[in-house]
Amino acid sequence: MNIAVVGTGYVGLVTGTCFAETGNNVTCIDIDQEKIQSLLNGKVPIYEPGLEPIYLRNLEQKRLKFTTSLEQGIKDASIIFLALPTPPGEDGSADLSYILNVANDLSSLISDYKVIVDKSTVPVGTSKKVSQALGRSLDKTLYDVVSNPEFLREGVAVGDFMKPERVVIGTRSEKARLLMKQLYEPFVRQGNPIIFMDEESAEMTKYAANAFLATKISFMNEIANLCDKVGANVDSIRAGIGTDSRIGKRFLFPGAGYGGSCFPKDVQALHRTAEANDYSFSILQSVMDVNHKQKFIIYEKIKAYFGNLSGKKIGLWGLAFKPNTDDIREAPALHTIDSLLKDGAKVKVFDPEAIQNVKKIYQDQIEYASDQYDCIEGADCLAILTEWNVFRAPDFDKITKRLSGKVIFDGRNVFDPETIEDLGYTYFSIGRPTQSVKCLS
Repeated sequence: MNIAVVGTGYVGLVTGTCFAETGNNVTCIDIDQEKIQSLLNGKVPIYEPGLEPIYLRNLEQKRLKFTTSLEQGIKDASIIFLALPTPPGEDGSADLSYILNVANDLSSLISDYKVIVDKSTVPVGTSKKVSQALGRSLDKTLYDVVSNPEFLREGVAVGDFMKPERVVIGTRSEKARLLMKQLYEPFVRQGNPIIFMDEESAEMTKYAANAFLATKISFMNEIANLCDKVGANVDSIRAGIGTDSRIGKRFLFPGAGYGGSCFPKDVQALHRTAEANDYSFSILQSVMDVNHKQKFIIYEKIKAYFGNLSGKKIGLWGLAFKPNTDDIREAPALHTIDSLLKDGAKVKVFDPEAIQNVKKIYQDQIEYASDQYDCIEGADCLAILTEWNVFRAPDFDKITKRLSGKVIFDGRNVFDPETIEDLGYTYFSIGRPTQSVKCLS
């Protein structure tokens, strides 16, 4: 099948590459000439485990192509995926201008039947708006608009795409339904479902899923914060409730708040949709409020311990919003850095993949380490904001030799408290008992 993917961001590139991997001919389209040239030259602009090998293989075998020409890219395509940004507007609602502009352009280029697929996360009613934009210049027999939300997790996106837990497709068109079923059948041979529904329900499904998971995270962060007050251990509670099949084990790990490209934006957009329809979605407002506060929790623990932070040296491990990605959008580490700098602290950072993205923001305001041990040379404490595997079993002899103060603030509960305290460290984590310490101010 011939497929076009408009947009070569995270979703677009993963989508296009994985469809090519199953034998389809895919053309990815983007207005960024420099990015397209880089992709044609075999350079992947994002860090995503497992993506580069299949991208290079399909590029070499000419199943995966790239162009800046919308007209050329869609010419032979039966299905056109719109994988375009939907950033939050000033009022928190999703900005649909990129999608609708492309839809307007397509309306003057399409000459035979095509399925137009909203792959981006979009608010309820977007499929209708895209259809209206196309319909201004096109006969309605030449297109169908389908909602097909992605459920990709950064760091494991290739596996998620190739072996999806489910595929959600929103369409009322039998013709579009058959084409989409044919396209996705190779990905669900193990029996996972392709779930067909109307377009509005498909659009809502993606927001509902992300909002529910964000709620689960914020709930556990609130439980952890209460544990800190009453002396309970959130790890024990997580084990106690996670074995309940109604709750499940996933997304029960407390930490320094969620970030990334999806949860913050999607929760906000769903909340704004509710407001626009005169509905008070109170729980979502609470989720956003809790998460905002949680992003400062490590800074607050550092501040409470040291008091005056002026001149203090903080070594910070982890900048990406989660491990196995270089994505720093809404990352808790950035809020921590901002607060520390405001209080006059000196910050040195390390991340396996995200340093270059952070340099674009802070430039020479902070220092950048070549490895995790260089990061803490002469530091008064270590703060952990991302749970990369490389941080889980470090050489504590090296840490002890480099840290000027044996103090660790663990925003992801990477270490076992008893083990760390037996090594003579003062250790602060999230929702787990900590040895009694006095403020140094």
